[in-house]
Amino acid sequence: MNGQINWTALSVFVFFFALVTVMGFWASRWQSGKSNKGQHLDEWGLGGRNFGTWITWFLVGGDFYTAYTVIAVPALVYAVGAYGFFALPYTILVYPIVFVIMPKLWHAAHKAGHVTAADVVYGRYSSRKLEFAIALTGVFATMPYISLQLIGMEVVIKALGITGELPLLAAFVILALYTYSAGLRAPALIAFVKDLMIYIVVIVAVVLVPLKLGGYGVVFASAGDAFAAKGGATGLTLKSAQILPFATLALGSAMAAFMYPHTLTGIFAAKSADTIRKNAVFLPAYTVLLGLIALLGYMAYAAHIKVDNNNDVVPALFNALFPSWFSGFAFAAIAIGALVPAAVMSIGAANLFTRNFWKPYVNPNVTPAGEAKVAKIVSLAVKLGAVVFILFLPTKFALDLQLLGGVWILQTFPAVVFGLFFGWFGPNALLAGWAVGIAGGSWLAYADGIKPVHTLHLGGDSYTVYTGLLALLINIAVAVIIQLLSGGRYKQQP
Repeated sequence: MNGQINWTALSVFVFFFALVTVMGFWASRWQSGKSNKGQHLDEWGLGGRNFGTWITWFLVGGDFYTAYTVIAVPALVYAVGAYGFFALPYTILVYPIVFVIMPKLWHAAHKAGHVTAADVVYGRYSSRKLEFAIALTGVFATMPYISLQLIGMEVVIKALGITGELPLLAAFVILALYTYSAGLRAPALIAFVKDLMIYIVVIVAVVLVPLKLGGYGVVFASAGDAFAAKGGATGLTLKSAQILPFATLALGSAMAAFMYPHTLTGIFAAKSADTIRKNAVFLPAYTVLLGLIALLGYMAYAAHIKVDNNNDVVPALFNALFPSWFSGFAFAAIAIGALVPAAVMSIGAANLFTRNFWKPYVNPNVTPAGEAKVAKIVSLAVKLGAVVFILFLPTKFALDLQLLGGVWILQTFPAVVFGLFFGWFGPNALLAGWAVGIAGGSWLAYADGIKPVHTLHLGGDSYTVYTGLLALLINIAVAVIIQLLSGGRYKQQP
């Protein structure tokens, strides 16, 4: 962190990065179909829809728990304390939602050969306008998410003592090449290594760091003293005014999580609906891991870590308390943790562009091989766009847009989910609700300084809630009103 290159840590980092690079290129031969290998969008963009329980577990976990999660969650806990732990109930609530909803969505996609959520929406409602809205939202919500993976990688590269943008650019050129070659199989295979490394790093950290610092009593006491000195809305426990925003942020985030193209890509790539149900049971193991990762924010106070940017907390902690070789291993795990979700995100965005923009509006007669070729090229463009985004725009802009992305993607929930359980809503009502939800949520977020929560003043009392959830309620209310004005229950075309 002082500008001096840590050659030992860098050597370990490069070794593991090279290992996953080789795995990424080899992945094109792994789990490949018997014919037309890589020449069909199902093969390139969904891994042949043949991923079993364990592969899906690593893949979904890998693209849901990202490098930026490992960096940002402890950074938020370091900054504000208990409020930063909203990610824990959020990742507990998400799996019952996955268990109930995602097998039905998988069935709808598998039966008709759908590749994206927008495909499913068009298949149910035969509305190009609604399909376009869902696809456009997915692409815009994904782009800043990819950029945040770059931020996570930037942080660890800086911790190695390396300056400049060239290493970051080189890493994403490599990512672009092996994703182009192997498609979804590359991040699926690399996720095995990434998750194993992250588990090792976190388990070692939560055992050894407290031992080095005098135990968890010292860790919590140091953090408590620091928050008491800082004052405001910080502390080891939630303030009463934080409980409602904490709860709504957790619920809204859980509802939004599997609306993103990258998480749905992992779902659609599963071999069966039963695979998805099993993953909903087993994936909470990652929640345990996330809770342990969050504690690193408290440990930083006991280790007397001081940083100018909260995102530097975890790398600074490892550099201060561990030998260089282990710091290099930890930084490699975090950087590889950026590659897996970034690859899946770019594939998800490319699938959306190909199936829901290119095919209906540019080339309706495109062949499956043509779809795969377009998706490969678009995946390169998406990664390039994310690199340009992070190099030429302030980091805060990426963070702000990612917060808006959560508000936006949540507005696709009614169109994607409601039709799986009941057919009351029609496409016009859902489109109107989506439009008002997007516009209203964006306006509220902008008015609040791009914050994820909004304060309502009702009858002399104030209630602070997650902006995305508030926009979703408006979305649904508008859809109900429009449907009633249209004569009630929608009659779906056979």
